[in-house]
Amino acid sequence: MAPPAAKKLTRAGSGVPAAPGAGVLIPAAADLQAALLDWQTWLRDEKRASPHTLLAYQRDLQQFLTFLTEHQGKAASLKDLSGLTAADFRAWLAARANRGLERSSTARALSSLRGFFRWLTKHELAENAALATLRTPKVPKAVPKALTASEAGEVVDTVAELSDDGWTGKRDCAVLLLLYGCGLRIGEALGLTRGEAPEAGQESLLVTGKGNKQRMVPLLSVVNEAIADYLAACPYGGDARSPLFLGKRGGPLSARRVQEKMRALRGLLGLPESATPHALRHSFATHLLAGGGDLRAIQELLGHASLSTTQRYTEVDVAGLLEVYDRAHPRARR
Repeated sequence: MAPPAAKKLTRAGSGVPAAPGAGVLIPAAADLQAALLDWQTWLRDEKRASPHTLLAYQRDLQQFLTFLTEHQGKAASLKDLSGLTAADFRAWLAARANRGLERSSTARALSSLRGFFRWLTKHELAENAALATLRTPKVPKAVPKALTASEAGEVVDTVAELSDDGWTGKRDCAVLLLLYGCGLRIGEALGLTRGEAPEAGQESLLVTGKGNKQRMVPLLSVVNEAIADYLAACPYGGDARSPLFLGKRGGPLSARRVQEKMRALRGLLGLPESATPHALRHSFATHLLAGGGDLRAIQELLGHASLSTTQRYTEVDVAGLLEVYDRAHPRARR
């Protein structure tokens, strides 16, 4: 018998998605559908997961349940999840490997699955010990390569040349300066509102990062000036809650547009493929560390919860470290 048709994951009785992007087809029995809804609501309302994180979790569960439907010949229920064996989970991992999916993608999907099963166990809906026997695929600890200081400067100085009008060039310059000059993630920069735009002489900026965690970052005067220059040239208005950075038609500027500009700059300036918007944030941290910055302070500036994340993120060449040593160590000064 063919498996039942997948249902749209929506808030019960309302037809409204339980979370951003939730109105997609996920093959599951009615009890599992309800559990998925409650889990997403918990993630959104109690864990304060971002829309991007919610979509990633949902996509991982959708792919797993699609596999399970084909694997078992029917849409899975909560009882079916409790009865899965280690062999069933390994078959799912093998299917992902056969599709050529990256280990990093599979590691994240496995993490999503474990999170959902932990939630099911806590709420006494389903329990499965077999999942704990799976090993997480080893993922290389790769981070974007930093640009040199001169390359980063060229990127900021040149980006305005790619625009066919003055105001979008000023906008792009201001965005890239927030990434390189303040170490912001691209989502943090594009998430700023007009009410959060720094005023003349302002020395710090309150940034809302992952998990809605806030941190203060110092502002360089050149960043303040670039944002003020952009706002003075921008043809669109808005109130304090309006997005700070706007697209050509007046809507919020998308991360894709910034990525496209960096792609064009790579071709224009002869930069490597690793020169992405995120590489500017990496360059911010790397150049601070190379200049003798304190690792704990850099951790705070980046908004990292763990110092180990900052240590992996801020790889510095040996020459840079030796230069700092020669300048700072008392025995090195003769």
